[in-house]
Amino acid sequence: MAKTQLVENQVHARLVLHRQEDTDQHLDFLRDVLEGLSRKPKAIPPKFFYDQPGSLLFERITRLKEYYISRTEGAILKTHVRDILAMCPGEVTLVEFGSGSSAKTRMILDHLTDRQPALEYIPIDISPTVIHENSHRLLEDYPNLHIYGLVCDYHHAMEALKRKPAPSRLFIFLGSSIGNFLTDEAIAFLRMVREAMGVNDRLLLGTDMVKDPAVLEQAYNDKSGVTGAFNLNLLERINRELGGGFDLNRFSHRAVYNTEQNRIEMYLVSSMAQIVPVDSLGRAFRFSTGEMLHTENSHKYTTDSLGWLVAESGLRTVQGWQDPKGYFSLTLLAPA
Repeated sequence: MAKTQLVENQVHARLVLHRQEDTDQHLDFLRDVLEGLSRKPKAIPPKFFYDQPGSLLFERITRLKEYYISRTEGAILKTHVRDILAMCPGEVTLVEFGSGSSAKTRMILDHLTDRQPALEYIPIDISPTVIHENSHRLLEDYPNLHIYGLVCDYHHAMEALKRKPAPSRLFIFLGSSIGNFLTDEAIAFLRMVREAMGVNDRLLLGTDMVKDPAVLEQAYNDKSGVTGAFNLNLLERINRELGGGFDLNRFSHRAVYNTEQNRIEMYLVSSMAQIVPVDSLGRAFRFSTGEMLHTENSHKYTTDSLGWLVAESGLRTVQGWQDPKGYFSLTLLAPA
C-alpha cells in the first residue's frame, strides 16, 4: 500500500486530528465501488457503511431490543473493567479502533482517571464527523484528557502509531468488529496490530460467539427496519458521493446465517432486472432479478476458533470473560 501523508490539524488545546486527505478517501470509495460492482458476485466492503448518516443509523441499531451485542458486551465490560485494567501495566494510553459513540470508552476512562493524573486517548475512525463530535464531548467531561485522533484507515493508523511510542497502551477493538473480516483478513489485521504493540501493550478484543441461528438472524433483521435502512444507506452514499442512480425502492435488505461459515451474511437484493448508472465511474451496472450485492459478513466464534485466531496472529490470551449465556466474549491479549 502506498504511504499517505496524514495532515495534522490542531482543533483544540487538547485535541489534535491527523487525517487522510478527503481526496484519498474519495478515491478509495471510488475504486472499491467500481471493483465491487464489477465483480461476480457483486460485493462492497462494509467499511463504507459509516458515513455520517450510516454512523447515526448504527447507533440506533445498538439500542434495538434484538441487537444483543452492544448491551451484552457493555455489561461484561462494566463488570470486569477493573480486572482488565489491573492487567495493563503502568500509565495507560487508550487506543480505540472505530470510536463509535464512546459509551464503552467512557467506562475505561472513568477507571483510568482514578489511577493516573493524565489521560491520552487515540480514537481511529474513517469518519471525521464521528471523531470530531465524540472528542468534543469527551473533552468536556474529562479535563485531564488529551486526544490524538487518527482519521484514516487502520493500515495508516498503525504506521502513525509506530512513530508515536508510549510506555503502555491498551488497544480496544470492540463490538465484534473483527467478525467483519474474512479469516485471512482478520489474521492480517491482528498481526498488523501485533507489530505495532510493545511488550507492555494489551489488546482487548470483543467477539460474538456461535449461538442459536434464530437469535443471530433476529439481531440483523430487526422488526423496525433500522438494519435495513443502515444497509440501504450504502446505496444512498453511492448516490450522494458518486452520482449513483440507485432507486432504493428496487432493493431490499436480507441477512442470513451461514451455518458452514459460522457467519451472518448481509445482502442488498435487486427486486427486478435493472441498469444502474454511476456518473463518477462513467459506468452503468446491470442487476438481474433477485441478484444480491454482498455488503457484510459478521463471523461468530467458538472457544476453539477464537483461540486458533489469536495464536495465528502472534498473540496470547491473558484472560477472557463472557456473559452468563456465553453469547459474547471479551478477551485481553498480549504479544506472544
